[in-house]
Amino acid sequence: MKVVSSIKTAKNRHPDCQVVKRKGRLYVICKSNPRFKARQGGLKKKGK
Repeated sequence: MKVVSSIKTAKNRHPDCQVVKRKGRLYVICKSNPRFKARQGGLKKKGK
């Protein structure tokens, strides 16, 4: 899985790619071609 700064370019790689938001991160998933998987958004640190 690649970490990308722009989800738009990752989304336009393949017609089957779809954008999913899980746990505050954006994922691009592609079931027909799994090498197009991508993620945007890092770890959020909790304040004390």
